[in-house]
Amino acid sequence: MKNDAEKNIGIAFLLNFFFSIFELLGGFWTNSISITSDSIHDFGDCLSILISWLLEKKSNKKPNAFYTYGYQKFSVLGALINSVVLFSGASIMFVSAVTRIFNPEEINYNGVLIFAIIGLIVNGIGSYKTIRGEKLSEKVVGLHLLEDVLSWAVVLIAGIVMKIFDLPILDPILSIFITFFILFNVIRNLIKVFEIFLDKSVINIDELKKDLPQDEQILDIHHLHCWTDGVNNFLTLHLVVSDSIDKDNIIRVKKLLREKLFAKKINHITMELEFASENCNQNDCENIKNDYEILHIHHH
Repeated sequence: MKNDAEKNIGIAFLLNFFFSIFELLGGFWTNSISITSDSIHDFGDCLSILISWLLEKKSNKKPNAFYTYGYQKFSVLGALINSVVLFSGASIMFVSAVTRIFNPEEINYNGVLIFAIIGLIVNGIGSYKTIRGEKLSEKVVGLHLLEDVLSWAVVLIAGIVMKIFDLPILDPILSIFITFFILFNVIRNLIKVFEIFLDKSVINIDELKKDLPQDEQILDIHHLHCWTDGVNNFLTLHLVVSDSIDKDNIIRVKKLLREKLFAKKINHITMELEFASENCNQNDCENIKNDYEILHIHHH
């Protein structure tokens, strides 16, 4: 639900914001670079989550004369900003950790354990509220908070080990591993975001052509274009039918195609009807006919 996405992202922001302040103070108190750098990461989360929340509200606006497809990509824009901020924070975290490896310092291990437990609880609640969402912006927020949950779980385990064996160098090493984990997922999310903005098809068009319904009234299907806004999937196509087709068969064929495409989660479909004797005057039609195998069903 649209309102659920806004509400869940808002809750995640409040939890993360207050915990980030608490965490920053705790990082200085415990002298832990992994906690201090994670607080920077969390402040980045707060900023990007707030932006995501504002853009999520914007994305719920209805289509108008200027944004005819609606505002859903504002939600994807929030995911983009979210990912870029996280990438920057993780880079800062990495530099700080590498510096601390060469100059390890004593750490308040009891404080590390306390913050690890609190971090698990706070981020666990935020992740639970968002990661189950259907929208990309909500999933990105949830994924980042889940990363924090996993990070704090590792910090908790490492804190116990450091307390027993007195290994302060383990703290920056742990921070580096957390950084790599964050960067890996951020880059993966950025790839998804860029694919949406670059209108990558959500399905394989060549495979779709082979799987479209066969009917004697359908002579050819070409000029297929498919894209998504992160929630809705769109497809346009040219449908070639026989010159003698009647109104009832036109309605039947279009319904047949729509049912097949709906089953593939394509919920916005635009068809241009062409007759066999009609010459498609768009260059794209001829280019596609020359470059790809066109679904062509002969009369039996």
